[in-house]
Amino acid sequence: MTLIIQIAQFVFIISVLVILHELGHFLPAKYFKTKVEKFYLFFDYKFSLFKKKIGDTEYGIGWIPFGGYVKIAGMIDESMDTEQMKLPPKPWEFRSKPAWQRLIIMIGGVTVNFFLAWFIYSAMLMYYGDTYIDNSKLENGVYVDEIGEKLGIKKGDKIVSIDGKELLKFSDAPINILLGDKMTVNRDGKLITFLLKDEVKKLVLESQGKRFISEAIPAKIGIVADGYSAQLAGIKVGDEIVMVNNTPIKYWQDLVHEIRSNKNENLKIISNRSGLMFPITVKVPDSLKIGIAPDFAIAKKAVITKQYGFVASIPEGFKQTIDVLVKQVRQFKLVFNKKVQGYKHMKGPIGIVTVMSPTWDWHFVWKFMAMFSVWLAFLNLLPIPALDGGHIVFLLYEMISGKAPSEKVMEYAQITGFIIVMSLMILVFGNDIYHAIFG
Repeated sequence: MTLIIQIAQFVFIISVLVILHELGHFLPAKYFKTKVEKFYLFFDYKFSLFKKKIGDTEYGIGWIPFGGYVKIAGMIDESMDTEQMKLPPKPWEFRSKPAWQRLIIMIGGVTVNFFLAWFIYSAMLMYYGDTYIDNSKLENGVYVDEIGEKLGIKKGDKIVSIDGKELLKFSDAPINILLGDKMTVNRDGKLITFLLKDEVKKLVLESQGKRFISEAIPAKIGIVADGYSAQLAGIKVGDEIVMVNNTPIKYWQDLVHEIRSNKNENLKIISNRSGLMFPITVKVPDSLKIGIAPDFAIAKKAVITKQYGFVASIPEGFKQTIDVLVKQVRQFKLVFNKKVQGYKHMKGPIGIVTVMSPTWDWHFVWKFMAMFSVWLAFLNLLPIPALDGGHIVFLLYEMISGKAPSEKVMEYAQITGFIIVMSLMILVFGNDIYHAIFG
């Protein structure tokens, strides 16, 4: 059932984004009286799941769920309909329109994607507000695993800046660390700056970035569940765990590690209760659940929520859109870095489905849709002939030089672009399949 919900969320997000992106091409094409032969959600190679012709346009749903398209008459695109291009230009064809009109038609898709993201971010700020962990309020600093320590970060460090820029939201720490070159932390009252090595960033990506850094939580008991081994052993709310099996414990994450490492074994715990030390022995069951939870009140001190009205949400939504776009552009630094080898961890549809929420979560859906809309806008602006960006480059060349590239040049460019896009698709699908099989 979880997988079905994840797939449904992904299909919903992609469907909305594709339809609106293609509308960005469709509406200006219609406005400039350009014939649109097809408007499709997903690809319809050989056959369609649904199709209906209204006026000059066939509307349909294809069976290959990897995007969608509009087929505009008189345009060399992925359909490679060269037969039509051999005929004399018709006034309702794309090639007959002025270059500035063709440019507006081509940039329509990415424009819609950008404004959609801006709208969603602004609407979410109005409806939900902006809730985040204030990095400056993390009294206990950060917690890192072995990979985080290899980066140079120590447990209890307080992040001051990354590449000289102050870290405001702790949720930005993982991606900023991966994209950064140097980091400054407050370690026991001293400012320490160190380089973020590419070799270790590779290890972060290989581990899928799973909690290599998180907010440090004190090992103080906030909840003791009835009937579990912790309660039966005598652990009380307010106890501070200072040692487990002769290993000093300072953070909740260390306590969790000890529990998980001692399945079906006894934990010899030393608990600080109002200044007195109590020895307690707790049996760890097969489920690894001993019935305790941390004192969430400590963690909640760093959580703040900013509320936004209509006017304030618009510039803040724009700011968030630009921030996401900048991060996505900078991620190519990881993709093409020989030491980091980020290209091995690019995700396709299969991989993206796995990061969907296991339950239908509208907050997650809208946030992911906004992020992915920015990604589609950026991706389509790349100067690859098969993408919108490739067509835009040729149109700008025509507007500057006063001469359009020949149809042969356009055909060869389209084929080259198609090969590049298909190679990228093979790469991401290969990564998806590899990780699905080998983890």
